[in-house]
Amino acid sequence: MTHGHASRGGASTALLTDRYELTMVDAALRDGTAERRCVFELFGRRLSAGRRFGVVAGTGRLLSLIRDFRFDHEELRFLRDEKVVDAATLDFLEGYRFTGSITGYREGELYFPGSPILTVEGTFAEAVVLETLALSVLNHDSAIATAAARMSVAAGDRPLAEMGSRRAGERSAVAAARAAYIVGFAATSNLEAGRRWGIPTMGTAAHSWTLLHDTEEDAFRAQIDALGVGTTLLVDTYDIRRGVETAVRIAGTGLGGVRIDSGDLPTVAAEVRAQLDELGATGTRITVTSDLDEYAIAALAASPVDAYGVGTSVVTGSGTPTAGMVYKLVARQDSDGGWVGVAKASTDKGSKGGRKAAFRTLDEGTATSELIVVSDGFEALDTAASHPAARALQVPLVTDGEPDVAFEGTAGVEAARAHHARVREELPVRALALSRSDPAIPTVYADASEAAAIAQPTVASGAE
Repeated sequence: MTHGHASRGGASTALLTDRYELTMVDAALRDGTAERRCVFELFGRRLSAGRRFGVVAGTGRLLSLIRDFRFDHEELRFLRDEKVVDAATLDFLEGYRFTGSITGYREGELYFPGSPILTVEGTFAEAVVLETLALSVLNHDSAIATAAARMSVAAGDRPLAEMGSRRAGERSAVAAARAAYIVGFAATSNLEAGRRWGIPTMGTAAHSWTLLHDTEEDAFRAQIDALGVGTTLLVDTYDIRRGVETAVRIAGTGLGGVRIDSGDLPTVAAEVRAQLDELGATGTRITVTSDLDEYAIAALAASPVDAYGVGTSVVTGSGTPTAGMVYKLVARQDSDGGWVGVAKASTDKGSKGGRKAAFRTLDEGTATSELIVVSDGFEALDTAASHPAARALQVPLVTDGEPDVAFEGTAGVEAARAHHARVREELPVRALALSRSDPAIPTVYADASEAAAIAQPTVASGAE
């Protein structure tokens, strides 16, 4: 196998996988199918929890993890000691490099049932071992991003902060902050997410700060001395009305903000706003942070709230912690070198064979369908010329084993955030409702000739 030339970025990620990936490689090396060219596809059969759209997230993280997918000494020793594979397979894994190609939806893109979010092409041996890693990243991050996007829709122009680190695993928390930022959250409480991904960080004080001091007044005064009058004071440790009065008395009418973390939020927010205005603090902002999800945020739309802080709900996908995506073989070479479309036929778990090209059809800038063109003969699909009315959804992510660095790091995060903001504007109005329903647009499968008729050249291309 030809080795790639990508530079390593960190510790090996090769054992972030399931054992059966390697036992399949072991058997394929024995029977001669390991080098058979294959195409795998990552997609979701349905949208979870009756949601109307999904958001792709985690792509940039995955590319970096693939760059580090190498079997170094420690990984090989573990596999040898546990007798996972035989000696010949260990030799193969020692030289493993993914040398194939990956195309897929850009991070921040919307997806629907059947969308070919990733298409991985390479030998069976080098492509099958990426299954668990790809699903681990995209299932988690896309679930978070989808939930967070719904919260962003509900919040409108009011800023959202992610503050759920203590409700997730320490590494999952960093990934969750990244996913939420991509779909419109303005900041995170997690410092590692700020350092690693360039996300703005925020945070002032918890209830323990107030409880530490002899009086609430002492706590507020010390916080203002440290952070200035522009800080946000947490006013509900004892009595909210008294806390607001104390906050304004100490900070003056230029107090930056107050935070409410309990109570009947619509009622409390209205009372606090009225009290602040009576005290002359008309510019003091109100932030609420009490067990919010997209429904609670929507219920506060008419309340005098200036910003939201969301914790548990966002980092757990608001009740749907995984996107339910799968990674399936859809085409392979046969023993004569010809291409064959293959598909699983199980009840409720079927897939559609063949290479796919995906487009979003648009009517005056509004999405009307997810058009998936299937090539059973595996010929090349001319995405630009064949469908001028539809926006092509797939881009090269890995070429000859080399991930595109434009999608990685902080620059990749900012690009994904900008892309999501653009493509969300394409959604029809019905997609923005929070109630359970069918996907906002239908998924339409067609061959090349059928697709040309579906995508009439009357609509300009959408997001870049």
